[in-house]
Amino acid sequence: MKSILVALLIVSIPCLASGAEPAASAPIVRPTESVAGRSQADWSREWWQWAGSFRRFESPVADKTGARCAASQSGAVWFLAGTYGTARTIRTCTVPAGKYLYFPLINYIVTPSFSNSLTCPQAKEWAREVTDGVSSLVLVLDGQSIPGLESHRQATSDCFDLAARAGGGVMPSAGNGFYVMIRPLLPGMHTLEFGGVLPSMSQAVTYTLKVE
Repeated sequence: MKSILVALLIVSIPCLASGAEPAASAPIVRPTESVAGRSQADWSREWWQWAGSFRRFESPVADKTGARCAASQSGAVWFLAGTYGTARTIRTCTVPAGKYLYFPLINYIVTPSFSNSLTCPQAKEWAREVTDGVSSLVLVLDGQSIPGLESHRQATSDCFDLAARAGGGVMPSAGNGFYVMIRPLLPGMHTLEFGGVLPSMSQAVTYTLKVE
């Protein structure tokens, strides 16, 4: 397995928003707030293990339409995928009502390969280095641009097994990046655009969400 797995995000992206927290009326969970008994750093690990449970080309990350949106989803939090490459990916997804939505604006993971030894501190440091220097983060929900996204950086607190849901064996893995948790949306149609730009990668995703 490659020593470094690249994950997700972006395209036509405005300038980085200011450091203000989202308005209280916005359905964005504060990055320090726990959901379903877990910190958002813990949810970032769960997101990676969800994404790592698929073969690459069967993954929701590789999905171009949203057909794989419901794959391996369970519990209070529904994961949305980023995308491989830099071209904007446009998906349609049906989401059960009452679900939180969690997704990366842009993120990165470091994993061991067969050709090198990797320690947990090394994995965490390399993941941090790659996700330093973000130049743009974007989140637009139903036409409303959400500011304060740079405060949503999350790093996995401990190394983990990326393949835990698929039989295990990819240790030590460490992730870092910018993630957003959205409170359950009202039933009906919603649009969600998100992405980010790092020195070595970028990503852009648009979802049409049908909550029912």
